[in-house]
Amino acid sequence: MSIYRILVFSIILLTSNLLADELKVKELSETQLIDMLKGSCIQSTRSCDPGPSISLIKEAIQAGRKFKMISVDDFPDDGIVVAVQGIGGGGPWEYVIERTKSQGLDILSQSKRNNMVVDLLSEFVGKEVTAIIRSEAAEATATALLVAAERNIPILDAGITGRAVPEVQQSIPWISGIASIPTAIVTPWGDEIVIKNAIDEYRVEDLSRAIAVASGGDAVITMTPMNGQQIKYAALKNNLTEAIKYGKVTREAVESNNDPIDALLKASSGYKLFQGLVTKSDEKGDRGFNWIDVEISGTDDFTGKTYEVFVKNENIIGWLDGEIDAMSPDYIYNLDPKTGESIVSKAGIGSYPIGKEVVLIGLPSADQWRSDMGIKLMGPKHFGFDFDFTPIEELHSK
Repeated sequence: MSIYRILVFSIILLTSNLLADELKVKELSETQLIDMLKGSCIQSTRSCDPGPSISLIKEAIQAGRKFKMISVDDFPDDGIVVAVQGIGGGGPWEYVIERTKSQGLDILSQSKRNNMVVDLLSEFVGKEVTAIIRSEAAEATATALLVAAERNIPILDAGITGRAVPEVQQSIPWISGIASIPTAIVTPWGDEIVIKNAIDEYRVEDLSRAIAVASGGDAVITMTPMNGQQIKYAALKNNLTEAIKYGKVTREAVESNNDPIDALLKASSGYKLFQGLVTKSDEKGDRGFNWIDVEISGTDDFTGKTYEVFVKNENIIGWLDGEIDAMSPDYIYNLDPKTGESIVSKAGIGSYPIGKEVVLIGLPSADQWRSDMGIKLMGPKHFGFDFDFTPIEELHSK
């Protein structure tokens, strides 16, 4: 890194620290952080293990890091937020992994890459980043928290998706007319790429996914720089407060020997779609994604019934005994009936372990997702199905 870049980053970091001290932020407790991470996994619409994220946050707390959060309403109009996340790729170029190992190339730590990619975008736009916004639910929550804490800036109580999504262009900002470019990408070995311009958001997805696949299925991306005025209409407000609520109600239900699924249904106004044992989970990595066809055999009140789920990284469509029961952009959560938390899988992203008991809950998606643009991005036709989006409350009105 040149002396010029070091000076620029030092000024940016100092300014960010001063601005963070002036903002109306609240410090998050360890309990709130753990509830947020567990709740984020619930929100993710896929299998999600909060354990590694919780360990990283606890280590950061022990190291003296402070985790701060600011509401959308309190964030200044001239502030700048960016989203940071990992981007993967099913079916990565295995020979790239083998060749880089033979070359003896060092893989940079996740923390270093996360901060490198924020610095890269900040330098490119010439403005300091004053807060981090969560890109999607699941592991990206911990990424946003850690980057913000390491830079002594707050995380925004908001999100650009409110769930996990399989593709980069599927975001509330783009629905609202804000593109993700300029987009910065850093590979495991420290390659730095900036997408200055792209024909549309689909090309941002194509290009960034291709870089991830060509990097062994792993890259870090910083995107969608927005100011305080833009986030007021282009972000989902209180999205992290919702995650904390989901984590809290399921935790307290388990602690008091109550049903965590019932507690979550009451807290979310969701629908219990199904409960059963996973009997089929056909999985393949292709074109940078994990595609899964799932079948679940009913138990308890659903004995004798079958549920099918189509997964593209996340739960997209659900069928009860062959009839459509829920669909994206509405949310389908797959949860452990004993804890109310997202199920955990050791296989690919979004996987369902064979023999695992699972409860499926469906929720109406945010209004932005149900707009014409949102349905175009996340509705069934986008995923190759020949039927129109039907809201979950209409499917379950009977």
